[in-house]
Amino acid sequence: MSALTQHATEARSWALEDLFGQDAQRATTFSIEAAGLLLDFSKNHLRQDTLNLLTDFARERGVEDLRDAMLAGERINTTEHRAALHTCLRQPPDTSFIFDGRDISADIQAVLSRMSAFAEKIRDGRWKGFTGERITDIVNIGIGGSDLGPAMTCAAHLCPS
Repeated sequence: MSALTQHATEARSWALEDLFGQDAQRATTFSIEAAGLLLDFSKNHLRQDTLNLLTDFARERGVEDLRDAMLAGERINTTEHRAALHTCLRQPPDTSFIFDGRDISADIQAVLSRMSAFAEKIRDGRWKGFTGERITDIVNIGIGGSDLGPAMTCAAHLCPS
C-alpha cells in the first residue's frame, strides 16, 4: 500500500474538530488569498503531511514538467496531438507567445476582440436572430472542459448576490 493510500485511509477517521484543536492557526495555515479570492482548505481532512504526500505524488507523475510544457505551447494533448493553447487567452495583451516559431499574440488578441464585439452586439440587441428578433437565449453545446466555463458562468449568473 502506498504512503498516500495509507494516509487517505487514516484521514477518513479524522474529525475536523480535532484538527482545529491541534492547530489554533489552522484557518490561516490552510488558506490562500489570490486575485481577490480567499481559498480556505482548512475544513478539509488534511494536514501538512497530506499536502507533502500529494505534492510528492504530483512530482513523481511529472505534473510540473507537463505544466511547463503546456505553458510553452508543446503538444501535450496526446489524443489530438495538439497544444493546449487556452492559457494564451489569459495573457496580458502585450505578452508575446511563440508557437511553432511564430508569435501568435496578435492573432489571439484579434480573436478575443472579435468575440468581445460579438458578445456586446448580442447584449445590446444589435445582433439579431434568423427571424430578425433580438436574441434572448443562448444554447451552449460543449464537451469535456469546453463546457465547464459556460456552465460556471451560468451558475454564477443565477446565484443571488
